Amino acid sequence: MKPLPCPSCRQTMTKHRFERLLHGEVVLDLCFQCQGIWFDDFESVQITPGGIIELFKQLHEHHDDQRLPLRDPLQCPRCNEKLLHGLDVAKHGGKFNYHRCLQKHGRFTTFAQFMIEKGFVRQLNPAEIDELSAKVGIIRCMGCGAPVDIRKDHACSHCRAPITILDSGAVEQALSRYQHAEVRRTTRDVELLGDAIVMREREKSRLKRMKQEPENAGIIDTIDLISAGAEFVWHLIKR
Repeated sequence: MKPLPCPSCRQTMTKHRFERLLHGEVVLDLCFQCQGIWFDDFESVQITPGGIIELFKQLHEHHDDQRLPLRDPLQCPRCNEKLLHGLDVAKHGGKFNYHRCLQKHGRFTTFAQFMIEKGFVRQLNPAEIDELSAKVGIIRCMGCGAPVDIRKDHACSHCRAPITILDSGAVEQALSRYQHAEVRRTTRDVELLGDAIVMREREKSRLKRMKQEPENAGIIDTIDLISAGAEFVWHLIKR
């Protein structure tokens, strides 16, 4: 798989593999210098809950790294065209920024904006921003890295990203949510699995009898549920 240049610094991004929801894996391109992720197509919503937790761990390990400011314009790593700025509403609340390719090659999202999208980061309300501004005048935007004077602005004047913090409560809730989702995703219902095995073997037996000679049509085949079950579970595991 061909390495891709970062849309901002143009250095080669590193590839990281995460489990895909249906089958296979999602290969993401990460630039730790610019703290950005390149998503092809709809890769952001195709990662399993366990994969999101693993990705969050990797991002968190680099959250204190020296970060390069994002360039303007950002370029698509596949066609080199200018990326268009976008704003979307996160499923778990708040808004997040990204930059997408008009040719539908994918989108570029900073680590912070991805964490907003997945619910790890909480946006501050106006009262909290006012309280924070009395202690800290200027902060760094989690969207583009630009300085934001929160004494007069409640959003970044460059990318319009809202003021956000990595809140321990939000992180705990998000981790719990994804952990439970991963357990549900990977846990098989034993009763339903048993019913499926029996129904599958009955159907196989019926089809076999239909192919038999008339003199053997009345013979009923026995069903080996142990071997059938093992075969069925193996096919589930391989998917």
